[in-house]
Amino acid sequence: MAALGGCVENQGTEGQSEGLTLYVAWGWGLDNPQSIIRTEPLLPPIFDGDGCMADLPRALEPWSETFDQPVADCLARARRYGGWLWPNRPVVFISDPHADAEGFLRSLIAAGVIGRNGGQITLTPFGRAAQIILGGDTLDKGPSNLVLLDAIAEVLDSGAEVTILAGNHDLRMLMAIGSVRGERHSLNEHLFVRMGRKILPALREVLDRFVTLEDLAALPSEDVCKTRLMPAKDWADRFAVAARAEVRAPVITKEIRKLYEKLTKFETDRARHNMTYRELLAALLKCHDIFLAPGGHYAWFYDRMQAVARSGSLVFVHAGLCDHMATALARDGVNAVNAAYRDAANRATLGFYFGPLANLVRTKYRKSDCTLTEEGVDLLQRAGLHMVVQGHVNNNAGQRLLAKRGLLHLEGDITLDRASRALEGLEGVGAGATLIFPSGDVIGLSCDHPRAKHFAPERMVAQ
Repeated sequence: MAALGGCVENQGTEGQSEGLTLYVAWGWGLDNPQSIIRTEPLLPPIFDGDGCMADLPRALEPWSETFDQPVADCLARARRYGGWLWPNRPVVFISDPHADAEGFLRSLIAAGVIGRNGGQITLTPFGRAAQIILGGDTLDKGPSNLVLLDAIAEVLDSGAEVTILAGNHDLRMLMAIGSVRGERHSLNEHLFVRMGRKILPALREVLDRFVTLEDLAALPSEDVCKTRLMPAKDWADRFAVAARAEVRAPVITKEIRKLYEKLTKFETDRARHNMTYRELLAALLKCHDIFLAPGGHYAWFYDRMQAVARSGSLVFVHAGLCDHMATALARDGVNAVNAAYRDAANRATLGFYFGPLANLVRTKYRKSDCTLTEEGVDLLQRAGLHMVVQGHVNNNAGQRLLAKRGLLHLEGDITLDRASRALEGLEGVGAGATLIFPSGDVIGLSCDHPRAKHFAPERMVAQ
């Protein structure tokens, strides 16, 4: 494979691995055993020729949250509803890379999916056997959106099976692109400012790499472009009336307030990224060409995107579920939910953004979110779905297990990108993954926790 860059810091390796039993069973090849970092059984051998992964844990500990009573209650409930069905091959869940290619690649190395030597990455036999699930929020925050997308494309080209889930930041990009195409009206004229402020770094990258002088020359004046991107002065009054058909009154009030909060910051952020309104519009229009047009450079990204995935008793989603989606999953299945999400996201109305489909990528189980009740949890359990594996909620000490609304959730966002880590007081680039094996073993691996976390739900319930 082509070189995707070397490690940010050279931290050394520790010699030959021991305890490779499970990974050898899945076909791990030890072509260069001197570059394999020592681990113990159930942890991946780490092919680290560049010496970047010395900060990873080398030993296991019992996952402490499994002893919390709400989690224990969820495990007992799963047993009552027929027990667990595990994936028929390993699943590697990596979430919220947020435009940090190095965090993403380090996580694949940590999981034993790829090896890297001299900046060259190679898919391992284990990587070919595993299903890799990218849990959403590929975009925003980190050093480079396009470099991360290029890295994902390289991994896909290697033959890895990668499922790409939608995240709320990915949806924002989609809605910002759509806001400048088609008819302008009171329900969409604010969407670029509402959704687009956080994607300004991505737009700067697109401007620098893809927008041509001819593209800019084809656009009207700066003032006309600004008018096309910004809401009119009377927008709030018109929006308050038009939105009544799609969302509740409190949502309308909150949306107007949020828009004006973002407007006060937008000029500062635009100046910081050194972009004129003509350049912003040119970058947005180019985003349509490269992300959404057939044959576009990154068209594969949204073409492949799903809202939800299922493997055995596990449902993978960026944020969480509600009763409406629990019913849809139990009655219609994953494919139907994904088809509905794709169709609605392409139209991206306000009702969609605040409704149950987009709730899959937005919820934090707040009062303002679509609700998950005991009825929804019971439907999921009867359908054999016992645990949600999610991103969206970042943690500073590895993955977390907890009960939310009576349903077991595994939070897999371990703060990979450097921008978020700096804000959270974490050093360097993140690395880690959640590994789920056909044996029923679940491993939470993170460079920010001294030991990898391990639990096996069926064996815990039986004890």
